[in-house]
Amino acid sequence: MQAVRAYRGGMTTALPLSSWELAAWRAFLRAHAVVTRRLEHELVAEHDLPLASYDVLVQLSESPDRRLRMTELAERVLLSRSGLTRLVDRLQREGLVERQACPEDARGTLAALTDSGLERLRAAWPTHLRGVSEHVTSKLSAEEVEQLRRLLSRLAGDEPDGGCGSL
Repeated sequence: MQAVRAYRGGMTTALPLSSWELAAWRAFLRAHAVVTRRLEHELVAEHDLPLASYDVLVQLSESPDRRLRMTELAERVLLSRSGLTRLVDRLQREGLVERQACPEDARGTLAALTDSGLERLRAAWPTHLRGVSEHVTSKLSAEEVEQLRRLLSRLAGDEPDGGCGSL
């Protein structure tokens, strides 16, 4: 199996992946899919709240005044702007969020967490944390959890190579 690296001018060259590099990549993808599928199942079964909706509610709850510009919210939940618009439409119909005009920019729109949205989040939060513990952290030592955090932060560009950061 080979990886492809792009260069300026449209030229590409294939770089081989070792079997262990490819195995690590596939394990990462599988672990992400398995864990998110389980977390989604638990949130929907117990709270009728999909994981993406939960993530929107969390992001809004942790923001000043419990609201964010739609573009910033889309970046935080890793959705396209159109995908977020559809999700916020559903959450608005459920009374969990509302749209507000941006006071600093008349062209901008804010998504704001409603009191009902905060209540729904508070009800679902223990289920989500239980799932994260059951499906991830309980399977690792404290040192492995910290190592995983550092490695994944580095991959996401949140931490410079070799950084040790803190939680």
